[in-house]
Amino acid sequence: MKVQGLRWWVITLIALATVINYIDRQSIVVLWPSIAADLYPDKTGDEHKEIYALISVVFIFSYAFGQAIFGKIFDWIGTRLGFALSIGVWSIATALHAVAQGIVSFSIFRSILGIAEAGNWPGATKGNAEWFPTKERALAQGIFNSGAAVGGLIAIPAIGFLSVYFSWQIIFVLVGITGLLWLVPWLVLVKSPPGSHPWISKQEREYILTGQQNQPEEAGSSEQPYTPSSQKMLSHKESWGVIIASAAIDPIWWLFIFWIPIYLFEVYGMDVKQVALYGWVPYVGAMLGAFFGGLLAQRLLKLGWSVNKTRKFAISLGCLIMLPALLAMAAPGGAVTAVLIMAVILFGFQTAIGNVQTLPSDFFGGASVGTLAGYSGMAAKLGAVGLTSLVPWLTEGGNYAPAFIIGAALAVTAMASIWILCPEITPLKPKKA
Repeated sequence: MKVQGLRWWVITLIALATVINYIDRQSIVVLWPSIAADLYPDKTGDEHKEIYALISVVFIFSYAFGQAIFGKIFDWIGTRLGFALSIGVWSIATALHAVAQGIVSFSIFRSILGIAEAGNWPGATKGNAEWFPTKERALAQGIFNSGAAVGGLIAIPAIGFLSVYFSWQIIFVLVGITGLLWLVPWLVLVKSPPGSHPWISKQEREYILTGQQNQPEEAGSSEQPYTPSSQKMLSHKESWGVIIASAAIDPIWWLFIFWIPIYLFEVYGMDVKQVALYGWVPYVGAMLGAFFGGLLAQRLLKLGWSVNKTRKFAISLGCLIMLPALLAMAAPGGAVTAVLIMAVILFGFQTAIGNVQTLPSDFFGGASVGTLAGYSGMAAKLGAVGLTSLVPWLTEGGNYAPAFIIGAALAVTAMASIWILCPEITPLKPKKA
């Protein structure tokens, strides 16, 4: 049996895993008012926000180290088993939230969830590098990244709707079961990499393998993919360009992922139903940006642009879209205007991030792709830890302007790191002794 366009089925499943990933992590955001009222009825709203920030920091901190751990795990056991391990553990951890009774138990389950969910990103980067030629990687990454946007788009109204009929405990169990069901088609369809998969056509296999980065361009060439050790990888300034860009740009995403519902609760006095009506709007921008960034890169490469020029243009465009919108969030006016500006910010973010995430496979080959993706993912989440920790202090009295101004500065930093530390985005070679 041969499956036509098998690579697109694989990236669709990875995107679906990302949808589930975001529904799992977003559940607590939407349910927090109910959880806080149930577990902490005697505490004030500001105290509820501080507890939520603490639990969130535990999640991101675990997520950060999980990315480095799972970068290595995916290189060791492969994409198929790596995803099965990651989503299996995070689904069980999500269901266990139902028995949480306070800060300690919530932190334990959020920590397990964070470590396991982190595998989704280095796994997707590695899967992209395995299953797609260079010219299609940005589009494939955009499809994968759209899963994050779709997950956020679905999570807020879906969890809000379920909260009308079920307790927060039951909702966590239902969401956890969804992830376990995903394992069935994944294990059936993704039997092996494209080079040895029994269901891939000969034409698609040749198209993928001959079009991949770091492959010999001439028949008989003895050039091998550059797969340095971690120490040698970090000796290249380009690796640090990827790491710093990730650490700067990713906190912008997490600022909205964690705080959109609470921002709407606090600034505009919304209840759960109203948040369900408004809170999904920013993710429409994120979804469109994910596709736009991937299609833009693919189009520019087809027009003859170099990978270097294409990546830098797409990343810079995304950052320049975010910059004025983040500054505008300091005084957005009404709720409708606020969520529309957020949509613009997340559009810009997704335009840039898909191209940032393809950089490990642009610079290196083989096992090094997952390793650099893991390191940059860890740096990104540590940056998010820093900003998330500051949000309760920055937003005292409901004034979120300082947080958004910091976000604008981070967008500039991400763009600058690519231009300064990655002078030429092209396959790297070993340094001469």
